[in-house]
Amino acid sequence: MDKKTLVIGASEKPERYAYKAIRKLRSHGHSVLALSLKPGRVDDVEFFTEQIPLEGIDTVTLYVGPLNQGAYYDYVKSLRPKRVLFNPGTENPEFQKQLEEAGIEAVEACTLVLLSTAQY
Repeated sequence: MDKKTLVIGASEKPERYAYKAIRKLRSHGHSVLALSLKPGRVDDVEFFTEQIPLEGIDTVTLYVGPLNQGAYYDYVKSLRPKRVLFNPGTENPEFQKQLEEAGIEAVEACTLVLLSTAQY
């Protein structure tokens, strides 16, 4: 089942986990959108650099550390995803609480592991 996913903190660098996540999400048949500070692309996924309105987002997966997440709080909540994945190193109790209060599931989990174990 396709779970339309927004990757925040996308990177064109193959050694970055955000890059690996985009490729693995696509290889598992998921629609992927990617937000980055810089324009770029991974395979067929072109990054956008502005917080544009999006529809039908199932999952937001974060690759931005907690100190830089504040700029995304309102944006992510406005998308009304079913869940937000806090990958290792992105855990943020303040943001997680805000999401849960907004009725959005906040999950501390690794996107790559979830995909590899068929739990995505």
